[in-house]
Amino acid sequence: MTYSARPSNDAPPVVDGAARRAADCHHDVHETIIDALDILWDAFEEDQPSNLYQLVMGQVERPLLARVLERCDHNQSRAAACLGINRSTLRKKLRDHDLI
Repeated sequence: MTYSARPSNDAPPVVDGAARRAADCHHDVHETIIDALDILWDAFEEDQPSNLYQLVMGQVERPLLARVLERCDHNQSRAAACLGINRSTLRKKLRDHDLI
């Protein structure tokens, strides 16, 4: 979150609108993921999954990469910076998911 300078030691920090929206969005995404994981887990019924990480990451990574690339006007350098990964790592992931 982004905070402005405190007017006094007793006043709480002032959070700007963008930071508040980002925090709210984070909460919504978190709750959506929890709900989706519960649904996925229930789909296994009595069986405990043995590849849950791979299954979830396979479902999440491709749309994440596709959306970030789209939002960055297909500029891979910008998309990599947005994701916080190296451009060559992004290119490998894009190839792995048949996005390039």
